[in-house]
Amino acid sequence: MNIFDVQNKNILITGASSGLGQHIAELFAQVGANVIICARRMERLTALATDLKARFNVKVHPYTLDVNDRAAVKEMIKDLESKQVEIDVLINNAGVSDTKRFLDYTDEDWDKIVNTNLKAPWQCSQEVVQHMIRSEKKGSILHVTSILSESVNLGVSPYCASKAGLRHLTETMAVELARYGIRVNAIAPGYMITEINQDYLTSESGQQLLKKIPSRKFVEFSDLNGSLLLLASQASQGMTGVEIKVDGGHSCSPI
Repeated sequence: MNIFDVQNKNILITGASSGLGQHIAELFAQVGANVIICARRMERLTALATDLKARFNVKVHPYTLDVNDRAAVKEMIKDLESKQVEIDVLINNAGVSDTKRFLDYTDEDWDKIVNTNLKAPWQCSQEVVQHMIRSEKKGSILHVTSILSESVNLGVSPYCASKAGLRHLTETMAVELARYGIRVNAIAPGYMITEINQDYLTSESGQQLLKKIPSRKFVEFSDLNGSLLLLASQASQGMTGVEIKVDGGHSCSPI
């Protein structure tokens, strides 16, 4: 028996058009899960859907979605239900950041970052949980947090606050949703090179940061594969309210 088996499960991934979200979609398609991919860039989702269907012969449901729009989330779930697609796993991956001094952030900056990183996972989870309850589905919710949910870095204060809030929301949701058989956990990656931060992490400042990581390498998307499969499958049936750090030891390195 393969306790990590997610074959034919329906996995909903936000922010799936690029970066980590695209990798997550490819990972689950590769192991036989059907994927529901959503993001704001439909052209990328369409290309990804075509690729995944061709390579892995799984069902792929792409949706244009702004995770900050609750009405759009409701409409997506309504459409899935009309197609008799029941969501087994929600992965709240979509997130944004910006780098400024604390005193330079504006109200608009704060709202964009905190709404996308904290409010959106909250409201997406609310809608998906209600769907799971209607479907009498025991499911799993994964939040993508960050090592900055507990650690500190300068120049990203709204991001740190939003990820700390998401970590604590994970624990609160886990307690409240256990009665429905819905588990809620989080994965906290360390620094990863993405489209957003590539210039910084490959700069001299980024290389100084790299020296503080015990493994002497930035996290690669594939480093998260084991944790993703663990938390999405029955292998973690006794785990809820947990944040797993995948950071090469960065968060526990000496000062």
